[in-house]
Amino acid sequence: MEHAEDAGVYRLTDELAIIQTVDFFTPIVDDPYTFGQVAAVNALSDVYAMGGKPLTAMNIICFPIKKMDITILQQILLGGVSKMQEAGVTLVGGHSVEDDELKYGLSVTGVVHPGKVLLNRGAQVGDRLILTKPIGTGIVSTALKADRVSDELLAKSINCMTILNKAAAELVTATSGVHACTDVSGFGFLGHACEMVENSGVGMKIDTAAVPFFPEIRALVEDGIVPAGLHRNRNFRLPMIDGAAGIPHWLVDILFDPQTSGGLLIALAVDQAEGLIARMHAQGLSDAAVIGEIVAEPAGRIQLLGRSRL
Repeated sequence: MEHAEDAGVYRLTDELAIIQTVDFFTPIVDDPYTFGQVAAVNALSDVYAMGGKPLTAMNIICFPIKKMDITILQQILLGGVSKMQEAGVTLVGGHSVEDDELKYGLSVTGVVHPGKVLLNRGAQVGDRLILTKPIGTGIVSTALKADRVSDELLAKSINCMTILNKAAAELVTATSGVHACTDVSGFGFLGHACEMVENSGVGMKIDTAAVPFFPEIRALVEDGIVPAGLHRNRNFRLPMIDGAAGIPHWLVDILFDPQTSGGLLIALAVDQAEGLIARMHAQGLSDAAVIGEIVAEPAGRIQLLGRSRL
């Protein structure tokens, strides 16, 4: 727990450990079925980030039964189940309470070999960094609330949030030389990157031109349409970042955007990186990219490099 890992791991035997995680939140899209899908994919992601296989899940439901039709809840649950089935996860129960604010998510249990657990610490000097999904979903969700998002951009964001990290995780666990892994969620890309190097003895260089994001969100950021969590992320972690002054302000904001159901951030040996990217692209993970490397100095800090895409 002291390293802010994505999930809890408890060893049962020398050959078997369980992974446990819980995540739920308020709607970030209008369609109930889609909201259920996004919430389920997001909760399952923490198990994948630890190198594990999710097995069972329990629903967590807060629902304003006196204000909303029960069919809305039914659609949310159907959306969640659809992604659990895709992941090979069995729904074994859950709990619901009446609440004035709708919330949904999952408690998930998975398994992993104790010797194959992936942590967000452990990256080694020379490792390459891979990000498997584009960032910007938090900005898109905020634009949706302000009625400022196009149908095309919204569809891109929803597609990103509803893709399981299952295929990416299976490729990662089958690849040698993987030293650290985390999923990019509420702390934003740079926030989770900071967790990987904080008090670790290594630092990180990020090629900002290589980080995948939805290009349409630049205009939204420049118009000030960003989530409040982005400001909190930036204010908290900016002291660990070098080179931000040389990067356009809008791009720095995007790098701090809080994500829902984001991709995996992986540190692995340099001789394995391009092969893993090729296998990910072959599996349809077309946005996966090498976006940086682990360096010896300055330890515990992140250097932003490169030219922004125009």
